[in-house]
Amino acid sequence: MASTLRPAPAERAAPPDAAAHRRRRGARFLSPPWWFAAPALAVYALVVLYPSLSGILYAFTDWNGLGDRSFVGLDNFTKLFGDDAARGSLVNTLLLTVAIVVVQNGVGLLLALGVHTGIRSRTVLRVVFFAPAVVSPVMVAFLWKYIYNPSPDAGLNGILGAVGLGGLRQDWLGDPDLAIWSIAGMVIWQFAGYSMVIFLAGLEGVPAELHEAAMIDGAGRFQRFRHVTWPLLAPAVTINLMLSTIGGLKLFDQVYAATNGGPGHASETLSTVLYKQAFVFGNFGYSTAIALVLALFVAAVSMVQIHYLRGREVA
Repeated sequence: MASTLRPAPAERAAPPDAAAHRRRRGARFLSPPWWFAAPALAVYALVVLYPSLSGILYAFTDWNGLGDRSFVGLDNFTKLFGDDAARGSLVNTLLLTVAIVVVQNGVGLLLALGVHTGIRSRTVLRVVFFAPAVVSPVMVAFLWKYIYNPSPDAGLNGILGAVGLGGLRQDWLGDPDLAIWSIAGMVIWQFAGYSMVIFLAGLEGVPAELHEAAMIDGAGRFQRFRHVTWPLLAPAVTINLMLSTIGGLKLFDQVYAATNGGPGHASETLSTVLYKQAFVFGNFGYSTAIALVLALFVAAVSMVQIHYLRGREVA
């Protein structure tokens, strides 16, 4: 009679010793790698985390930077949204951001497409277009202050007069209706080459085989760009849109150096209002509230961009 062999039931594993498990976790935490990182973490906490958390608390106080702080609740935020100058600076910030995002990325894409071809001077052109991005924004502002010289025979006005367009001469930084757009122009000039480099990296990643297959199917140049190149540029578009949006929302250097927010408050941005409230008028609590609102706004816009644009990228 054949016997049936049955495997012996497996012994139930003994429950792990909770105390021993905690000891092992503690030993891992106290192992040398953690100690190596401890100085950097301590400096980060002291230099970044503590000031950031303190800044959030200062936003709810009335403080001049030296004396005692008095808690005022939401008064700083109420003042911010009820202040005509602050609301005007918010509008200016949004206008600058939209202009910079649209024009800078559009020009950057056109430059990238132009120098991505097989022209002999493409390397030199890439360097020339990218060079302004490595210059200090303050130096760029002073350069463009000379270009925007209101004298009819200097700078841009002199060029317009020389080519027979003297009727277009303007006080580019002194006219309240033109100042903000003149600043947008200098920012776009400086960073369009930066956007170009990112777009170039995306163009380098587009397989040539896809263009060849599209040409065989009879697709024209515009159709190849629309259906082949553009979808594969989505990661580069995402990066450029995020960088230009953040740069526009926190724009300070060029505005402060070129116009100091003038004439009047025509070119004030949230960053310049923040600076003046803190270091000119001594309203550190109010300026911290402005900084907190600006930081939350930048974070919200960035999260929306990431969520929307990442979903449109081609895997």
